[in-house]
Amino acid sequence: MAGGGFSDAGTLKRAHLYEYKTTPYFVVACIVAASGGSLFGYDLGVSGGVTSMDDFLKVFFPKVYRRKQEHLQETDYCKYDDQILTLFTSSLYFAGLISTFGASHVTRNKGRKASILVGAVNFFLGAILNAFAVNIWMLIVGRILLGVGIGFGNQAVPLYLSEISPAKIRGTVNQLFQLTTCLGILVANLINYGTNKIHPWGWRLSLGLATVPASIMFFGGLCLPETPNSLVEQGKLEEGKKVLEKIRGTPNIDAEFADLIDASNAAQAVKHPFRNLLQRKNRPQLIIGALAIPAFQQLTGMNSILFYAPVIFQSLGFGSGASLYSSIITGVALVVAALISMFFVDKFGRRAFFIEAGIEMICYMIIVAIVLALEFGEGKALPKAVGAILVVVICLFVVAYGRSWGPLGWLVPSEIFPLETRSAGQSMVVCVNLLFTALIAQCFLASLCHLRYGIFLLFGGLVFIMTCFIYFLLPETKQVPIEEIYLLWQSHWYWKNIVGEAEDPLELKERKLEA
Repeated sequence: MAGGGFSDAGTLKRAHLYEYKTTPYFVVACIVAASGGSLFGYDLGVSGGVTSMDDFLKVFFPKVYRRKQEHLQETDYCKYDDQILTLFTSSLYFAGLISTFGASHVTRNKGRKASILVGAVNFFLGAILNAFAVNIWMLIVGRILLGVGIGFGNQAVPLYLSEISPAKIRGTVNQLFQLTTCLGILVANLINYGTNKIHPWGWRLSLGLATVPASIMFFGGLCLPETPNSLVEQGKLEEGKKVLEKIRGTPNIDAEFADLIDASNAAQAVKHPFRNLLQRKNRPQLIIGALAIPAFQQLTGMNSILFYAPVIFQSLGFGSGASLYSSIITGVALVVAALISMFFVDKFGRRAFFIEAGIEMICYMIIVAIVLALEFGEGKALPKAVGAILVVVICLFVVAYGRSWGPLGWLVPSEIFPLETRSAGQSMVVCVNLLFTALIAQCFLASLCHLRYGIFLLFGGLVFIMTCFIYFLLPETKQVPIEEIYLLWQSHWYWKNIVGEAEDPLELKERKLEA
């Protein structure tokens, strides 16, 4: 099929035999696990607001503070161009991308739950250190600990949610991670708006309150069941079967459990999962899930807006309070978009959301670039009407991203890897995601200074490339059981030439018995 779609459910082995009921036990487990997204979201929202606060800049970045005061009500692309200031934001993500390889080992050998707990502890310690920082190095070390927390949490939580979810509602459940991330961003923006009025220590409160989601994640994580997939992978078959019965709310789980056993048998033969990722049969997952989607998610330009929404609005001539207020609006837009995606992604599918929203995002980036090219100039105030247009367009961009590349950038990679490479694959996803997150965080303000409005045209061009990539190379994964998604590659117009025809585990087992 030219578009790379896939809808022949009849080729799936046991999917029609799966049964489930939505039980309170399952719902609570999903909500508790998804709270891990609030750590990521809170940091995304809080860092940009804190770096725009005068009290914070006075203590750690006096040169930036003086430059800001000189151009307080004027537009200036280079107002916040300071590499140490951006290191405050990006250091977290550099730490996260390194720590995710340790997270892979813990997730594979100790379970998804263990990684969630390790992530919560590190995030808590980092928040404490940042809140009491007296010099830049305390800030950076605190950010590194936060990064380790996010590296472990982002590696484990999407996997956890995908593995405990029934296939028919996996998209909705997995997007709880994106919803809590968006809520974390919104809460952080609201807190920044309030603490900006508390002088001179309001910024400390903003950074210190990151201990709250970390505590929720830790104490909630202690009560979580391990995923059946992980228990079977560790050889705990009876325990895995009991957990599967409990989260499915029915004893009729033989078909799904048989798929888990088959996947586990394949996983046991893999001693080097990262090396296994390079095999030809795993080429689609490597290219789409581990490399392209996590990189593209950051190259949309969205995280630049999340990191630096207050900074961007101040650079455009908004006052300090107005810029924080504008970032709250974008936070609300992100939550609304996450809810839209949650309710409709399993109905319309992943590809439809990627492609439709991608077209919108291209248009919005072009509009922002045109408005800035015509109306934006150094040394003059930005007209209020033009500023309002920019806020509206940016919010529309946020809504488009928030129902497509935001949640699906985590959902699709978490569901396409086979069990034997799932923890390694998710580590690659987080590593690539955080690498590009860190690069964007470190380079965006300098790029804004030098490319000016052209930076938005660049992002628009990148989104065009990403949308074409999805159209041609991503098959539809909605409602396909997670252990049978490998069958999609064999039916895809392009990937079937790479992976070939895989052995059916049932046929292979029958041939062994006959022999």
